[in-house]
Amino acid sequence: MTSAPSLQPKFLPTRNELGVVAVGFSGGQPKPGVDAAPMALIEAGLIQQLEQDLEFNVEFDGKMHTYGELVPADDPPYRNMKGPKFASAVTKRVSEQVYNLSKSGKMVLTLGGDHSIAIGTISGTAKATRERLGRELAVIWVDAHADINTPETSDSGNIHGMPVSFLTRLATDENEEYFGWLKEEHKLSTNKLVYIGLRDVDKGEKKILRDHGIKAFSMHDIDRHGIGKVMDMALGWIGRDTPIHLSFDIDALDPMWAPSTGTAVRGGLTLREGDFIAECVAETGSLIALDLVEVNPSLDEVGAQDTVRSGCSIVRCALGDTLL
Repeated sequence: MTSAPSLQPKFLPTRNELGVVAVGFSGGQPKPGVDAAPMALIEAGLIQQLEQDLEFNVEFDGKMHTYGELVPADDPPYRNMKGPKFASAVTKRVSEQVYNLSKSGKMVLTLGGDHSIAIGTISGTAKATRERLGRELAVIWVDAHADINTPETSDSGNIHGMPVSFLTRLATDENEEYFGWLKEEHKLSTNKLVYIGLRDVDKGEKKILRDHGIKAFSMHDIDRHGIGKVMDMALGWIGRDTPIHLSFDIDALDPMWAPSTGTAVRGGLTLREGDFIAECVAETGSLIALDLVEVNPSLDEVGAQDTVRSGCSIVRCALGDTLL
C-alpha cells in the first residue's frame, strides 16, 4: 500500500485533515445488521490504515452512533414511508455532525448504515459548502439503485430508496418530524448529480430521471464505453473545480465482490472498477466528503469479510491510495 499523493485538494485548507462519523442506523430498510457495518469496517483496521498508510489526522470520537435516544414512542407509516420519524431525526442529527466537520474545512468520511443516511450526510456537506465556499455541491452516487423514489412512487416504503428525492427536493414535507427540516441550504441540484453503476431502477424512478434530465450511467453504459470513458464523461458533466461528495453503496459492486449487502444485484461493478471510480474522484483533488454504506456483515457469513475488505478498499482509494 502506498502513501497518499501530495496533491492538495482545492477545497481543503490542509490535505490530511479527516473527520469520521460512524452511523449505525438500519431504519431506512427492513433487514437488521447493516447498523453493525461501521464497527466491522473499523475493526478491520480502516482507521489505522488511513492514519498510518495515508497519513491522515483523523478526528473520530470512537463511537458508533445508534441514536437510541431519538427513537420515537410511536412511528407509524406516513405518506407510505416506513419509520419516518426515526429516520428524519437520525438524518437531521447526522446532517449536523457532518456540517460541523465540513464547515471546519475537514474532509468527511461517513460509515453507514443504510443509504437513507445520505439525507443527512449530503445535506450537511451541501450547507457547509454554500457557507464556506459560496458554491454548489456535486454528488457522484455509485449504486445499483437510483434511490430517487418519492414516497408516492415507492413500492416498498423503505426510506433508503428515497434519499435523492428529498435531497433534490423532488419530495418535500413541511412537518419537521417528516423531513421538513431540510431547507434550501441543504439542497442538491439535479444538474450536479451523476449516477454510476445503475442496474435495478424502478419504473417511477426511470420517469423521474428522464423528466429531470439527470445524468446517469448504467451498467449498459459501462459495458459499452468502459469505466475509464464513463468516468471522463461523469467528471466532465460535473465540471472542474467543483466540490464533490462521493456516496458509494457497496451494492454497486457485483455480489462476487460484495455479497454481504441487503439488496445485492448481479451484473455489477468489479472491485477494480469500483476502486477506479474512487481513484478518479481522488485525482480531481475536489473530493470533500465520502459515504460508504450498505455493508451488512450479518447477511452472508462466508462473504462478510470479503465485503468489508471491498468497502475498506473503496474508502482508501477515494482518499488517495494508489497502486504505484
